[in-house]
Amino acid sequence: MTSDAFSSLMRSLDPAMAVVTAADGDELAGCLVGFHGQTSIDPPRYGVWLSKANHTYRVALRATHLGVHLLTDAGGRGRDRDRELAELFGTESGDDVDKFADLAHDRGPGGVPLLADCPHRLVLERSVLLDDGGDHVCLTGEPVDAAAAGPFAPLRLGQVDQLTPGHAVEERPSPPTERATDRADDG
Repeated sequence: MTSDAFSSLMRSLDPAMAVVTAADGDELAGCLVGFHGQTSIDPPRYGVWLSKANHTYRVALRATHLGVHLLTDAGGRGRDRDRELAELFGTESGDDVDKFADLAHDRGPGGVPLLADCPHRLVLERSVLLDDGGDHVCLTGEPVDAAAAGPFAPLRLGQVDQLTPGHAVEERPSPPTERATDRADDG
């Protein structure tokens, strides 16, 4: 198999984008993800894959719940808040900035932050973590809350692929909780 062929196939899928949020006490985290989807019909389950390099991954390891905010494509109509959220959660690192400082949000089950500007969302109670040795880890959960504001066109990877991630893949700490331990020692 060639990586070029695999990459070409994956780009063609043009996945829908989402912001995944998590909380561990007062520590809030969130990141932009393109790897997510329904994993079971009965019982209903949903999975998200988080980069091991991200602050969100380290917080999600300790969180009981995850918020999955499905981003929409405004299609050039007015202010495109979801693209702004994609840029914030996709290019900034929670290691460096408080992404929630200027965002309207509430706390949901397990303290998970729920973004007021994202009416299409799921709240998952974490049930399974799968680490197959790759650069992302799958967290699967049972939906315990869902909100929808009607049909929508999702914001897709091809519409935000120019964004530069807040962390490069090779920045994965080893062990994966290293940065979180360092932060706890500093505070």
